[in-house]
Amino acid sequence: MDRRDVAEVLAKPISRKLLGSSIPARLAYVGVDGAPRAIPIGFWWTGEQVVMATVPKSAKVRALRRNPRVALTIDTQDEWPPRVLLIRGAARVELVDGVPDSYVEASRKVVPAEHFAGWEQGVRSLYDQMVLITVEPDWAKLLDFETTIPRAVEDLMVERRVAGRRTVGDQHG
Repeated sequence: MDRRDVAEVLAKPISRKLLGSSIPARLAYVGVDGAPRAIPIGFWWTGEQVVMATVPKSAKVRALRRNPRVALTIDTQDEWPPRVLLIRGAARVELVDGVPDSYVEASRKVVPAEHFAGWEQGVRSLYDQMVLITVEPDWAKLLDFETTIPRAVEDLMVERRVAGRRTVGDQHG
């Protein structure tokens, strides 16, 4: 998938809504033991990259340094039809001093306004350093279950239509 195709998927209104939502992403990666991992994680979208922040000594930091390939899913909750944004890319891991302002601003999506000042003070006093995990998408797909569906379902529907026509044609032949 080339960058233009990825950008086109990410520019769709539903994709932009999901990228700006308070819904956590599900980050999938391979652990240092070779086993798959999938975790919910807060994120922010820069317009070109998905960025997450974490504790420097977290297991995912070690794993991503070893194998940076990841998949992310951001999907709706309690909405019909469901909306699902799928992203793949390579994660860049960067140790930074303090708490990034962008992390604090992105947290406004999930921390209630009446608790935000106390939350921010607690976070800034807890972390001397954080690790930024940055993913520039190299593949993306939006499933809105109205105009796009999973490929396997699409293939099955085509297969059933073709089989249905054969059955009808066999009855009249």
